Amino acid sequence: MRNDDYEEQPRRGNPPLHSEKIMTERKIFFLDLKENERGRVIKITEDVRGRRDTIMLPLEAADEFLDALQRILEIERDLPPVATAAE
Repeated sequence: MRNDDYEEQPRRGNPPLHSEKIMTERKIFFLDLKENERGRVIKITEDVRGRRDTIMLPLEAADEFLDALQRILEIERDLPPVATAAE
């Protein structure tokens, strides 16, 4: 799910230049493009039932990060399905 304007995440410092929200069954991910005196970063926050963890990804590393995620997804597509507890 994509959402550009969300209220759940408290704002600190400068407001984001752009925001995205991804909701899964148990987690919410917030992606904020932010800017400070050192440059631009992508702030990635994971919220699991109110517990939040955040990483700051410098924009100059974003392409390499995205490439690595693409490689992981390509490898995962070739793996057999995961057996779940319900099966």
